[in-house]
Amino acid sequence: MKVVVVESPAKAKTINRYLGDGYKVLASYGHVCDLPSKDGSVLPDSNFEMKWQISSGSEKHLKDITSALKGADKLILATDPDREGEAISWHVLEQLKNTKHLDGIDVERVVFNEVTKTAILAAMDNPRQLDIELIDAYRARRALDYLVGFSISPVLWRKLPGSRSAGRVQSVALRLICEREAEIEAFITEEYWSIEALLGLSSGEKFIARLTHLGGNKLAKLDIKNEVDAAEAVNIISVARLAVQLVETKRVRRNPQPPFTTSTLQQEASRKLGFSASRTMQIAQKLYEGINIGSETTGLITYMRTDGVQLGGEAITSIRQNIEQRFGQRYLPEKPRVYRTKAANAQEAHEAIRPTEIVRHPNDMRAFLDHDQSRLYELIWKRSIASQMQSAELDQTGINIGDAAGSVTMRASGQVMVFDGFLSVYRESKDAIQDTDNKKKAVTDGDDNTTLLPNMAEDDKLNIRAVTPEQHFTQPPPRFTDASLVKRMEELGIGRPSTYASIIQVLQNRNYVLKDNGRFIPEDMGRLVSTFLGNFFDRYVEYDFTAQLETQLDEVSAGTLDWKALLAEFWGDFKVAIDGTKDLTITNVLDVLDEELGPHFFQVSEDGALKRSCPNCDNGRLGLKLGKFGAFVGCSNYPECKFTRQLTNHNDNSDGEPPLTDKELGPDPASDLPIYLRNGPYGPYVQIGDPETKKPKRASLPKGTSAASLDLEAALGLLSLPRDIEPHPESGDMIQAGIGRFGPYLKYQGKFTSLPSEDDVLEVGINRAVVLLAEAIKKAGRLLGEHPSGGEVHVKKGRFGPYVEHNKLRATLGKAHDIADITLETALELLTAKAAKAPVKKVDNKKAASKKASGKKVAAKKITAKKAASKKIASKKKIV
Repeated sequence: MKVVVVESPAKAKTINRYLGDGYKVLASYGHVCDLPSKDGSVLPDSNFEMKWQISSGSEKHLKDITSALKGADKLILATDPDREGEAISWHVLEQLKNTKHLDGIDVERVVFNEVTKTAILAAMDNPRQLDIELIDAYRARRALDYLVGFSISPVLWRKLPGSRSAGRVQSVALRLICEREAEIEAFITEEYWSIEALLGLSSGEKFIARLTHLGGNKLAKLDIKNEVDAAEAVNIISVARLAVQLVETKRVRRNPQPPFTTSTLQQEASRKLGFSASRTMQIAQKLYEGINIGSETTGLITYMRTDGVQLGGEAITSIRQNIEQRFGQRYLPEKPRVYRTKAANAQEAHEAIRPTEIVRHPNDMRAFLDHDQSRLYELIWKRSIASQMQSAELDQTGINIGDAAGSVTMRASGQVMVFDGFLSVYRESKDAIQDTDNKKKAVTDGDDNTTLLPNMAEDDKLNIRAVTPEQHFTQPPPRFTDASLVKRMEELGIGRPSTYASIIQVLQNRNYVLKDNGRFIPEDMGRLVSTFLGNFFDRYVEYDFTAQLETQLDEVSAGTLDWKALLAEFWGDFKVAIDGTKDLTITNVLDVLDEELGPHFFQVSEDGALKRSCPNCDNGRLGLKLGKFGAFVGCSNYPECKFTRQLTNHNDNSDGEPPLTDKELGPDPASDLPIYLRNGPYGPYVQIGDPETKKPKRASLPKGTSAASLDLEAALGLLSLPRDIEPHPESGDMIQAGIGRFGPYLKYQGKFTSLPSEDDVLEVGINRAVVLLAEAIKKAGRLLGEHPSGGEVHVKKGRFGPYVEHNKLRATLGKAHDIADITLETALELLTAKAAKAPVKKVDNKKAASKKASGKKVAAKKITAKKAASKKIASKKKIV
């Protein structure tokens, strides 16, 4: 017997089917050991000795492994093919060595990039030993994170009450978000104008051109500053005699993007599907570990934690064959495309993310996947196919237009798609931008809408039909989204693909950042912590330093740098920085924070000074203060003046004004009553009618909805809840959407289904609602088929886990079976076994008689007690 250890039970079950009876595959359920969350887990003075302990809940999993090893002749460690997977295998091996359970048992390490039968069997034929360099890199990274967290966090708690802990990489990501917010706050909007003209040919054909030069000078974006300048430019163009001066036509090729890495998958899933980085990785994990596709359970995609963009030779051949079959020879390049990564510090240890079998078209897989799984699989499939397709070809035409004197030059551009190539399958998105009206615009690589220009030649005379000036305003840089934050971290070399999702999640869990409409906004405490670290630990939140440390960790992985030498170099300087804060007083900290964050917490007056005057006294100055529960704004004349307020953005109550959420949004069209946005004990809500009205209609704001950006239309939508969506196409019963105490929901046939965070309760339609209801039914339970003796067999979820049921006989699935993969045959076996074990109830006549007699005695005692009580009451009445 051979024992195989993997991370997850889903993967274990799939691989067990592939290997057969001679193998027993068990799951470690992730890491089995970790550093205890207390001082002394890493000892710098003892050559960085690390004291590991078994993780909570892992004792049972290790016990299962040791039990399976009794009588086994080989242990095969088959965890993921990356640093974390190597560390899990190492920890399992060390624990088994310590408990002396490996005597006479061979140990092998195998890795595979996909959970398919071919890949698993090939891996078993090519075992290796544990990669010590990868394990050293894991130990170095874990020790660094521990030393930073357990050294800086206590300083934060002492010097900045109310703050949470600080992490090595999370602090740098927080700095990115806070610096972007500071840029937005410091941004000064500028007005500018653009000029377009509708021009006509003698044939009557018309087209639009934009002004590029005026008076012989090229115009920069902000050169036409106001309406007066724009009117002057319009006058000059209106009297000019324009003609075609130059016609340029060129053919351009647009090449496809490489297949997905972890970071590019997270970015595209954020832009196209609205997924967070963590949500993307959760779904990808399921697609990798195995899906029941009817004929078998198999992994649908390759390993999803990778920064390599290359594909294996067999995968490229299969993709090219599929392209030729589906799209024809015209869409297939002569030679396969070869990609090289451009990301900083990329290791390219694994293939890019791709379908394990490209012949599994997304349409064919849809029946076996839920809504989100289907969408992500389709994204991966299309990107993989497109990466090996022919380039798209476009004809781009540029026309220069001007007058003989050279006072006006205009430009007209157009393009025509000649061959769509890879764009017929996939177009990469880019981060949304904001136009001059502050509206989001989605940008797609290959927004190749055909813009036709009429045929014209040089010296053709043009008549001016209309000249249109348009006002614009410059916009601040946009806040980070999941996609843009991951992209920026990757560009800077901060963190690794496998860590991006957890970095973002930790910042949210610590309440350092808020996610609003898909964009990250730093909370006040996040601003305070980032400013504190930037001033007193500036080196350790620098982008270059963090990226350099990542490079050194990669050198440890490659075996070119000793991991303890890296730790010693880091700790020497870091210890000096920690010791340097011993004499730092809270007053010193407050002075720095008050100076740097003043523009955030206080309004700016017309003369450019911050409005710090206390509204309660004549000469008090408002500033940052620190209390037991964190920072707040207080008066300098304390204790004579006790004015205080919470930290808020300078637009929200800087001068003691009512908070932003206490305001009137507008009238209700139906009743003409005012609609208010108010703050309650459980958060912001909207209300129809005067606040003093008894039982007015109210609606809470859904989690993640910004009160600051809520308008009348959104408020009316919330107050209209619950709303009817449409009748269910099968039953005809109405489906409703609403918000309850546990968040947004769908209601159908009296049952409630939670609405996922990416769905808007005000906009979810009938198609999406039907999908969500079907998925909920599938998760709750499903019909497996008819029992041979009659009646239906169901698989369901219960309080204590999934089970199968027939005529009130229930059998639990246990860890050996997954609810998604259970079949009627397996269910019948479980039910038969359960029926055989069910005890037969025997009636003990003596016990029954004894129980009956004791029951009579109890009843007699109760009657006696009642009679005694009634006599007592009667005697009292006589005395009265």
